Amino acid sequence: MANALRLEPERLRRIFGIGLPIIGAMLSQSLINLIDAAMVGRLGDAALAAVGIGGYASFVMVSIMMGLSAATQALVARRLGAGETSKLHEPLMAGLFFACAVAIPLTLVFIALAPWLMPALTDNADVAAIATPYFQWRTAALVAVSMNFVYRGYWSGIGETRQYLMILLGMHAINVSLSYVLVFGLPAVDVLGFAGWQGLGAVGSGIGTAMALVCGTAMYAWVTFRQKREKLGSVTLPTKATLLQLGKLAWPNSLQQTLFALGISVFFWIVGQIGTTEQAIGHILISLQLVLILPAVGMGIAATSLVSHALGAGDKHDAHRWGWEVVRVASLVIALIGVPLWLFPEMILHVFTNEPELIEAGILPLQVTGIFIAFEVTAMVLTQALLGAGASRKVMKINLAMQWCVFLPLAWLVGPVLGFGLLGVWILQGMQRTGLSVIYSVIWQRRQWAHLKV
Repeated sequence: MANALRLEPERLRRIFGIGLPIIGAMLSQSLINLIDAAMVGRLGDAALAAVGIGGYASFVMVSIMMGLSAATQALVARRLGAGETSKLHEPLMAGLFFACAVAIPLTLVFIALAPWLMPALTDNADVAAIATPYFQWRTAALVAVSMNFVYRGYWSGIGETRQYLMILLGMHAINVSLSYVLVFGLPAVDVLGFAGWQGLGAVGSGIGTAMALVCGTAMYAWVTFRQKREKLGSVTLPTKATLLQLGKLAWPNSLQQTLFALGISVFFWIVGQIGTTEQAIGHILISLQLVLILPAVGMGIAATSLVSHALGAGDKHDAHRWGWEVVRVASLVIALIGVPLWLFPEMILHVFTNEPELIEAGILPLQVTGIFIAFEVTAMVLTQALLGAGASRKVMKINLAMQWCVFLPLAWLVGPVLGFGLLGVWILQGMQRTGLSVIYSVIWQRRQWAHLKV
């Protein structure tokens, strides 16, 4: 911790300058998800379950496109580091091309499949009836989501993540306003005989989110191509070489993100085999965990830009140094966040549930999370740093092997089969992620990534 405090002030400012807006944006996204859940929750269990099913299915689809962000960011930062400012538009245009070329067919296919897909995910006909149009509307915005990933990668690549944060906050404001009206309608007012409108229920939430995403894309395009046009230089169609570069970097990360999302569903199923109580508290613990690690994820995205920029400038030593410095800062931040988890677990769990049985079941696993979370940071940061170095295939292979070949089979064995329960599974999860940190530390120290061509 003391070493992190001795970082050069300028380097510390660069880490936080890129990372803090990303962290703020991610925290705002988590908050908006809670607001959406609170709105739809007032409509009843069926509506809430439908939005959960439709939202998860939408998340898996979005995961297919996530690789575009890191790939665009890495290529933009490399060009910036190499002083090729006139070529910053090339990765952006290539990413936007892939966003349309891949997302449009996926949108058409899954909108058509929704009436069969949603009933396959639930036995409740009422839930399926709501989930189907909700999922279709969320799917209709897939092109906008994909383009937004590309814009985020561009602005992160040039180190101006505040643009991303400001636009995302604007999207959230639009989302909340539109969704509230579309879900609950408008009250009757004595103006020109307006009789009011009942709203669309849970489906209105999906429409509001889709419209907000499209508005966000429009805002990104305005800022990028009009307001901040001088940063792009000349704007031309993407070259074949840039398309191949971006595709090579993006597809392994997209595949990893998609299988990771599917892996989470399998993990929840495994926890459900232990017991209903364990599954309920497991959902709370995972949701809490995903929010708590956001600072590390934001710092990791900063590492992507810093490492790519250094490699673009031909300074491999500085790239190596950036990786470890971001790890040190992120470890300090996450270690401080983890302290309340093992000191006041019961108090924290009371925020999410008043059920004594659930709180009792969650105390020890939450304390385990507080202990292990600081050891998991290295993997989170160095994963993103390696993506910046162009090692997306290596990251994909390691993460998928550890998740699908090691963690999930052992979680099934430790939990439902051997009977070590939720605590055993949570300890295993912490050990697996700590193991990833050790693996990525060794890879980063060997510096073979510094010689990769992108």
